[in-house]
Amino acid sequence: MLPQSCAFNFDNCKRNADLQKAGFELPRPYKTGTSIVGVVCADAVVLGADTRATGGSLVADKNCIKIHRLMDHIYCCGAGTAADTDRMTMFTSAELDLHELNTDRQVPVVCASRSIRRSLFRFQGHIGAALVLGGVDKWGPQLYCIYPHGSEDKIPYCAMGSGTLAALAKLERGWRENLSLEEGKELVREAINAGAKNDLGSGSNIDLCVITKKGAQFVRADRVASAKRVLIGKTPIKRNCTIARSRSVHVVSEFASNSNTLTWEPATPWSDPE
Repeated sequence: MLPQSCAFNFDNCKRNADLQKAGFELPRPYKTGTSIVGVVCADAVVLGADTRATGGSLVADKNCIKIHRLMDHIYCCGAGTAADTDRMTMFTSAELDLHELNTDRQVPVVCASRSIRRSLFRFQGHIGAALVLGGVDKWGPQLYCIYPHGSEDKIPYCAMGSGTLAALAKLERGWRENLSLEEGKELVREAINAGAKNDLGSGSNIDLCVITKKGAQFVRADRVASAKRVLIGKTPIKRNCTIARSRSVHVVSEFASNSNTLTWEPATPWSDPE
């Protein structure tokens, strides 16, 4: 055991290394696929998400909702484990409703961020929820990027999920201060589309949520990120174009099990009987 004055304890790391040497396999890490994006525009926040839910290498849902309502002026995109993001946003929404009833005033966006961070930090990353939270209050539009361990970033644009790298490439190139609302919506569409095209765990449709002082507008399937390819026509295969190299005849007798015979014939072009 390490002395109590030591800041870190690596006993579990040594234990895992010994187990691996003994032949035990380490648990395989889980990969979750999602592309979620948030952008701060002039007096508005635009959130975007893809709609593909995966279970391993299989597409479980092509039209999954990843943008969750917390309040009328606060919405949240979730990446990670679908059940964790859904339950976390549901509990936070209920807590914010109670806070609004107790204070009799509009809940600030930072209050929602603080509530989520406290819950995630308490579980030390065991809740697989990476969130992009956006809203507009009397302090203006705000955007928070919240990580599963409870840390956060307050930034003008962000992306999370497995399509982050491709989405951030679009955001860093296209974002600037005082973006108009239409420019912000188009930038979010391009970022989600880039994430879907470069990540197998993201795709299907693009959902948008525009939050302003007047309220929020949630648009389902604003654009198709990855359309299903349809085979046009049929591949023509000519008859009698396959050559039979050999032919095998296996005769089975009903009376004697040992009466099986095999005959071989030279290769001849195969033809269908008239």
